[in-house]
Amino acid sequence: MPPPPRDWVLTGRRVALPQGVRPAAVIVRGEAVSAVVEPSAIPAGLPCVDAGDDVVLPGLVDTHAHINEPGRADWEGFLCATQAAAAGGITAVVDMPLNCIPPTTTLEALDAKRLQAAGNCAVDVGFWGGVVPGNAAQLAPMAAAGAMGFKAFLIDSGVPEFPMVREPDLRAAMKTLAKLGRPLLAHAELCDHPAMSRPSRHYSDYLASRPPEWETLAIRLLLRLSDETGCHVHIVHLSAAEALTDISFAKRTGLPISAETCPHYLALEAEFVEDGETQFKCAPPIRKHENREKLWRGLRENVIDFIVSDHSPCPAEMKRLDIGDFSKAWGGISSIQFSLPVVWTELYGRGLGFEHLARWMSERPAAFAGISSKGAIAPGKDADFVIFDPDEEFEATADSVLHRHKVSPYVGAIMRGRVRSTFLRGTKIYEDGAFVTKPQGKLLAAPAPSLPHPV
Repeated sequence: MPPPPRDWVLTGRRVALPQGVRPAAVIVRGEAVSAVVEPSAIPAGLPCVDAGDDVVLPGLVDTHAHINEPGRADWEGFLCATQAAAAGGITAVVDMPLNCIPPTTTLEALDAKRLQAAGNCAVDVGFWGGVVPGNAAQLAPMAAAGAMGFKAFLIDSGVPEFPMVREPDLRAAMKTLAKLGRPLLAHAELCDHPAMSRPSRHYSDYLASRPPEWETLAIRLLLRLSDETGCHVHIVHLSAAEALTDISFAKRTGLPISAETCPHYLALEAEFVEDGETQFKCAPPIRKHENREKLWRGLRENVIDFIVSDHSPCPAEMKRLDIGDFSKAWGGISSIQFSLPVVWTELYGRGLGFEHLARWMSERPAAFAGISSKGAIAPGKDADFVIFDPDEEFEATADSVLHRHKVSPYVGAIMRGRVRSTFLRGTKIYEDGAFVTKPQGKLLAAPAPSLPHPV
């Protein structure tokens, strides 16, 4: 295959720009956007790709994915996870510090993770570090090596090598992270007993075992510690709409707080999960219709900042579909390939436009992770594009799933919107169901912190 031209232009009648959706010509030089001009102002002689009536979106950015290499490659791996991401229009992924072995809680583990990923990624990949009891001295070295922030669990994580933290651990870590200028990402559930120890095939039992109060209690603790330490706290996979009041108040008072939610909380409802359908199990749980509608309101009112997948795969047998027992099944949703059509299906039904896709799934997650080269179609940004047909409907089948394992609550679902092609830094990497280049992804790193005094 001949190398792609270094200079070319992408045109379309519906291009999602920071200023809105309009006809535009995007001039690409090398790996970056050089200019965005009117279609009538295209320089002569440049090769042209015309998206026609399809929508041109900036490459999506997913800052919450569990890729699990090294150590649990049988759960997921860098190549298959990032190929699934590319097929879903995602051009940058930030990997969580668990469920790999070892977890990314030391500098050595971060180096091992980067070594495993190098040359094996279809899209660009960055890394979060982890906060666990006893690793406070590792935070600064990991930040200096490019870790974009640090994840903590306030409840049992589900894997023994990544233990939960308590208030003293959080306070110490947050003081350090405030000095480093890195966010704390928190799995915000707080309780003093295990969730759901009694066997059950009823989703209602699982839902009742993780009440929304667990999230609100954890978030109130995190807000108090953020106020005390000055650390930016980011609430991952917000599920409980009850917490929106606290988050909104904290934002109005100037606390450095942000929050994400996920496609499964915005598209799925507890009322429609049948007995034994453990493919729907995740933590926090998918809640009821009224809760879902309040999360959408939180997005529209900027209380929730953005949408990411929380892609959390495992071998099919760990979902325990054979017995349908929610107490024994792994809690995680495999979804990174389907985030875009799932969210667009909901947006379309609510009368919301492509500018919301660009804002909630590209611009804001890129800004949060400090990936300044991505997040928009604008001069100086990476030439990351998604050509997206917003009108085609399709059924997600197990054969079409590119994740390592084919169990997903979206298998069998009818969705709206299909990715036609994905471009990474100026090179087309995916088109009409096929990958057209070898892995092109590079490893991303946050700038090293500038410390005014020792941590």
